[in-house]
Amino acid sequence: MRVLFVGGTGNISPACVDLSAARGYETYVLNRGTHMDRVSPKAKLLKADYNDEKAVEKVLSGLTFDVVADFRIFTAEDMKKAIRLFGDRTKQYIYISSATVYTKPAAKFPITEDAPLGNPLSSYAQNKLAAENTLREAVSCGFPGVIVRPSLTYADWNPIMSLGGKMPYDVIHRMREGKEIVVQGDGTSLWTITHNTDFAKGFVGLFGNEKAVGEAFHITTDEVLDWDRIYTALGKAAGVDIKIVHITTDRICEMFPPKKEGLLGDHSQSAVFDNSKIKRFVPDFQCTVPFAEGAKRAVRWFDADPARRVHDAAYDAAIDRLLCEYRK
Repeated sequence: MRVLFVGGTGNISPACVDLSAARGYETYVLNRGTHMDRVSPKAKLLKADYNDEKAVEKVLSGLTFDVVADFRIFTAEDMKKAIRLFGDRTKQYIYISSATVYTKPAAKFPITEDAPLGNPLSSYAQNKLAAENTLREAVSCGFPGVIVRPSLTYADWNPIMSLGGKMPYDVIHRMREGKEIVVQGDGTSLWTITHNTDFAKGFVGLFGNEKAVGEAFHITTDEVLDWDRIYTALGKAAGVDIKIVHITTDRICEMFPPKKEGLLGDHSQSAVFDNSKIKRFVPDFQCTVPFAEGAKRAVRWFDADPARRVHDAAYDAAIDRLLCEYRK
């Protein structure tokens, strides 16, 4: 099987590239050649800027694929370009959308793939859904599209937190400095936080499955945690007892505008998913990395090399200001 990953070096995709290569698939990665140290050396690089359609057509010349897994689509216009590029080049096209496309707050739990769509609180979600709709139109005309919706999925090098900074180490640094950690609301909204190696099992398991065409899947862990437990687990992995301060989401958004969309449209809303559908299509899909273990892996990754422990002083100062203004 010949597989092309568009992107391939972000938070989610490297584990998918690695598993594809490990299963013996002829695995290609299309990107600008950055962060290739994150993926298996067995993966072959097709170097091009995905924004440059002519350059992409050039590197793809003469190549066809059994599967294209596209991690670089964010709008309907992006999707139209992908359909042009891959319409005659692949037997299966998998679009990585987002679980943020479901209506927030959810009408019922757990969330299934047929739950209502449309998140008015997030422009990111609206654009992702517009791309889904464009893909569905193409599927009705014979394009072999599949939709996958990850929720919060993290990597060893990026343990994503709801109020994290630009640098993946920011929250751990703050914890180790003994500074207070802000958690939105009362810390009890429920979340699934999935390690990228677990996501990869469900994702790569869809490769070549003709019955998946025209379908949508979310792929998450079945472990459900609230945000207090998520932050506490990361602190424990970092070797510290953390100091949590709860601030209402509305107040955080008022005082810290850059986090408004991510909190109101996503992380402040409980999100628990029913993974029955992906398990029907991929019977051996099972998540084996609980967040307590994933947090330890992340801390070990940072501690293995001091150069990785880079933090953003501006983020730290912004959280301090948020706390100061809140107390006033």
